[in-house]
Amino acid sequence: MDVSELARFRRMLETRREELVALSEAAADKRKPVELDQQSIGRLSRQDALQQQAMAKAQEARRAGELRKIAAALSRIDDGEFGYCAECGEAIAEKRLEIDPTTVRCLACAA
Repeated sequence: MDVSELARFRRMLETRREELVALSEAAADKRKPVELDQQSIGRLSRQDALQQQAMAKAQEARRAGELRKIAAALSRIDDGEFGYCAECGEAIAEKRLEIDPTTVRCLACAA
């Protein structure tokens, strides 16, 4: 893979990382503890708020996982290992990397 392709994948990864960080910051309020004040919120509204909080926390966990994968992919770019299968060492198809630039296995090894 040449330098311009690596730079393109780096930009893709960095752009996605910035998007994830922005989404995480925007959703910070949804992950805050739910206040259990009986006077201001009814029982069903409180349950709904707790469910929304749980969903926001789960979404944040998925974002954190994707951020870890992005950091690992950027590290592989820096180390010169990006685009090669972690199992067999063969090149990963560029189309596969375009779909998911964080992938670490070629199609044969992923199957």
